[in-house]
Amino acid sequence: MRSADASSREPETRTHRDVVSFVRRGERLTQGRQNAWDRLSPFYVIDPPRGERDTLPAAGEHLDPQEVFGRRAELVVEVGSGTGDNIVAAALAHPERDHLGVEVYLPGLAQTLSRVERSGSPRNLRMMPLDAQRALPAMLPEGSIDQLWVYFADPWPKQRHHKRRLINPPFLDAVLPLLADDAVFRLATDWAQYAHHMRQQLDPRPELALLHPHGAAPEGPSSDAVPQGMPSTGWAPRFEGRVKTGFESKGRAAGRLIWDLAYTRVPRRPGSDGAPSPGTRPTP
Repeated sequence: MRSADASSREPETRTHRDVVSFVRRGERLTQGRQNAWDRLSPFYVIDPPRGERDTLPAAGEHLDPQEVFGRRAELVVEVGSGTGDNIVAAALAHPERDHLGVEVYLPGLAQTLSRVERSGSPRNLRMMPLDAQRALPAMLPEGSIDQLWVYFADPWPKQRHHKRRLINPPFLDAVLPLLADDAVFRLATDWAQYAHHMRQQLDPRPELALLHPHGAAPEGPSSDAVPQGMPSTGWAPRFEGRVKTGFESKGRAAGRLIWDLAYTRVPRRPGSDGAPSPGTRPTP
């Protein structure tokens, strides 16, 4: 889900815009991708009326997974699904699950649709071209996501851009209530600094518990500096359900390690307002 680093100074009279973890790029489609979009988007793309921005749903728009997929099944959501490598492979490998990819980059969505068609057009997959942080809590019911994936999000390495990183309190406050009890939250990055940042943001959250509290850090030399204080345990093994994408391959080719994380959603107290049950978080 990485995007080019581009910014511009806005006039003081312009309405304030929220910080987002992505930058919209040129969205002109090749003829082949346009054809795929025209053929397949009516079925595969959830395209609600827009609100104040073209990446936000209009107020009052809701998404009922059972209505969309025609059944009640485990729901896997990938934020920043890119060109669809992971989400399409997962839909094919697990027809018993439903899969939702969230991606704001139109050419990536169109390429995903081409991939879907080449793969046999699985019916248990939908795409949504919206800002996940704002759209998911507005549209999905609480406790409706069984697996949440965030793979190789833009690391925004410059200090002044750290506020744009996806794994920050606003995103977590938005999506963690959507996780079902015992849901799994999987993440991966090829940037050690971002891996450290994710641990700093995720480990203290009372809603989450490490799925592999004793898991070792990836071994080997790294071309990017591993920050002081990086936890030596709590890392997940490489998730076998994650397809090796171009981002992972480029990271390895550049000599960077791949850092995997997995958390589970701590069960809520019965009758509570969503707070986790005391004593259910395993000791790292």
